[in-house]
Amino acid sequence: MPDTPTVVATPRSRVRVPLRFHDGYQADAEVVTFHGLADGQEHVAVVLGEPGPVPLVRLHSECLTGDVFGSARCDCGPQLREAVERIADRGGVLLYLRQEGRGIGLYNKLDAYALQDEGLDTYEANAALGLPEDARDYTAAAQMLRALGIGELDLLSNNPDKADQLRDLGVDVRDRIPTGVFTTAHNVRYLRAKVLQTQHTLPLAALTELSAG
Repeated sequence: MPDTPTVVATPRSRVRVPLRFHDGYQADAEVVTFHGLADGQEHVAVVLGEPGPVPLVRLHSECLTGDVFGSARCDCGPQLREAVERIADRGGVLLYLRQEGRGIGLYNKLDAYALQDEGLDTYEANAALGLPEDARDYTAAAQMLRALGIGELDLLSNNPDKADQLRDLGVDVRDRIPTGVFTTAHNVRYLRAKVLQTQHTLPLAALTELSAG
């Protein structure tokens, strides 16, 4: 696990952005950029609603295929849409992290898709390419939270590793709140693999039944 970051990140700019989704949902956001992030990536914080002392926070890894093009091979797009509304209702922050393909990049992710079409699951495909199953490091996320004055939060995530890494980085994760379950005919095996390989908070029995159907 990463050590607590010693370099302090600072806000670089803040800009108001009205968000509009394809289903008609709207939310006003403040998008914050940063100086001094550990990995040098252009991550952004999307501040929604009126964050309280313990805001609702999601760490959302960029997914071009799901977030932008609506790919049914993952649940990223629906999770992003859900997170914006839930965070706006309660008050909090969505950290949009440039970690395509669990940190392996877009081209490698698409190469992994090709191997999944041959029968490998999402983690096996990464390994077959000589890549980590999950290459994400949340040091920059912890820096962003500190720069926003957030030391304690509730984390909107099915992934226990996100909470574990934030805690190791000195962030007080009070509670981990699961997201919804967004299944399609194309992502059931993917979701089931996340439960079996990385203990995501998803209904394994239902996913097993759907994948066998």
